Amino acid sequence: MTHVHPVRVYYEDTDLAGIVYYANYLKFIERGRSEWVRALGLDQARLKAEEGVVFAVRRVEADYLSPARFDDLLEVCTAPESLTGARIVLMQDVWRGAERLFSARVTLVALTAAGTPGRIPRRLRDALPEL
Repeated sequence: MTHVHPVRVYYEDTDLAGIVYYANYLKFIERGRSEWVRALGLDQARLKAEEGVVFAVRRVEADYLSPARFDDLLEVCTAPESLTGARIVLMQDVWRGAERLFSARVTLVALTAAGTPGRIPRRLRDALPEL
């Protein structure tokens, strides 16, 4: 169950060398995660309001494989890897055509609105395939 989100590289995304600044890949995959949740039919603002749950990035393991450049059309691919009661691990890759440019394993944790550990909402668990 891989979700694909297109991203265009704008001039503001690049550094002096004309390649995508490394931190912007984290922004690209953040957008990919947000759109992945939306594609599951879930509204993060509603989850917070109704269930008091938000998500925070706990860990990112990133590999920068090849640079993207201004005006490249990229695809952010997001796929769930594992799920526990309070944590979800996602694999996220950034592609330019058939070339993988960036790869990350992202661990998200559920938090209450007060910032204490929470549980992954049933709605999200039910929307995911068996992991």
